[in-house]
This record gives sequence, structure tokens and C-alpha cells, in this order.
Amino acid sequence: MDKELLMEEARKIKERAYVPYSKFPVGAALLLKDGTVITGVNVENVSLGATNCAERTAIFTAVAQGYKKGDFKAIAVSGDTVDFLPPCSICRQVLAEFCSPDMPVYLTNEKKEILELTLKELLPFAFTDLEM
Repeated sequence: MDKELLMEEARKIKERAYVPYSKFPVGAALLLKDGTVITGVNVENVSLGATNCAERTAIFTAVAQGYKKGDFKAIAVSGDTVDFLPPCSICRQVLAEFCSPDMPVYLTNEKKEILELTLKELLPFAFTDLEM
């Protein structure tokens, strides 16, 4: 699947976001190495700390379906923003837990342009182990 098709999945799913507080829908489309696409949306809660981002929703759904660390090929993130919309820092760290540093991360903006980064470019100093 090319990045345009993956991004289209992220754009379509964002309409299902539950965003009564921020009114800021985000969609994510996660491509697995077997060709499966798992989507996610942000789901807000009045207790803001209980909100879950679209990227984590997609990753957690994949894990719940039996996918494991290393099964992830690419992710596309879509929001209604002038600039490219990157994952938040928590989502970046969750991506680092399950995905390779060279995995493509596709970001878009309101003009439907696509910026391609690697996970390492997005999160250059990720926590990768807990050796003490």
C-alpha cells in the first residue's frame, strides 16, 4: 500500500473521533507487514488525562488483535491543521516501543500534502531499554 492510500484511510477514519471537548479529530492508519491496515481515532474524556490519541488507539488495537513488536510497517496521521500534524510525545514513545526506528511516519496538513519521516527522525532520543 502506498502512502497516499494509507493517508486516505487516516483521513476517512478521523470522522469517527470522539472529540466533544477539543473539537479536534485525529485519525491514524497503521500498516502491518502482512498488509493489514488498522485504524484509530482520538477518544476524549472529560478527565483530560484519560483521553487516548489516534496513534495509540491503532497500536493498542493491533496488539489486542495479536500483532507484536516488529509487525508494524508504517503509520499515517491526519488532522485538520495548517501545519503537518505530528504524534504527541507519548504516542512517539509508544511507537518506539513497537516499531523499528526506520519505520515511515506519514503526516499531512489541510492542503493534503504528505510529509514522510522515519520514526527516528520524529523521536531521535527515544527510550529503548531499561538497563541500569
